[in-house]
Amino acid sequence: MSPTTTTVPRPPALWQQQQARLATYAKANYNFDLDRINEYNAANGWRLDDYETTLPAEAPGPPAPHGAWQAAQQVLRNYTFPPPDLITGIFTPDAPLENRTMILRGRFLLFTFWFGVRIGKVTDETRDTPTGPEQVWGYSYSTLEGHFERGRIEFTIHKQLTSGQVTFRIHAVSQVGRIRNPFYWLGFKLFGRMLQRRFARESLQRMQDQVAAALKEVATGTA
Repeated sequence: MSPTTTTVPRPPALWQQQQARLATYAKANYNFDLDRINEYNAANGWRLDDYETTLPAEAPGPPAPHGAWQAAQQVLRNYTFPPPDLITGIFTPDAPLENRTMILRGRFLLFTFWFGVRIGKVTDETRDTPTGPEQVWGYSYSTLEGHFERGRIEFTIHKQLTSGQVTFRIHAVSQVGRIRNPFYWLGFKLFGRMLQRRFARESLQRMQDQVAAALKEVATGTA
């Protein structure tokens, strides 16, 4: 007799495990006035941050098939660029990107936190700049009730159509939110800014690494 083969079922994906949280955050409101986002600045208590990194250049003209711009676009869609030991994005994979609700699982020291955000309008346009037209794609998400921060963060991929230069940019508008737990409030007060900068720095590096890996797969025919 042949030995019996036992099939071990795969555990459900993280987004399947978090269906209850996703459903709850889908009904949540923003924890700030999103309509006034363009009014927020340092003078009225908000922090504005901008970061960017250069990605492999392409030939001048529209984004090339399987080039750096399109590779970066896919990384953005998958939300794989944040450092996973700090932030993991959880979402229903077949949900439309625009207006998608996403859970952010934050980890720091021995603690795990769950926050809700909602993606807004997806940017897909050609812009006129002082150095010529550029193709821009990306999206932003805004914080929902219960988040330790208030604000919006935008991620965009830019290609200068004249030079072929490709960049990844992060623009954030943020303010400390309402934190009821005094222990968490103190922790965020002490470490929140450091974690913001770490998120940006490592996200830029991971974007570079993942785009480079995608281009290598195309070059070696393993994609």
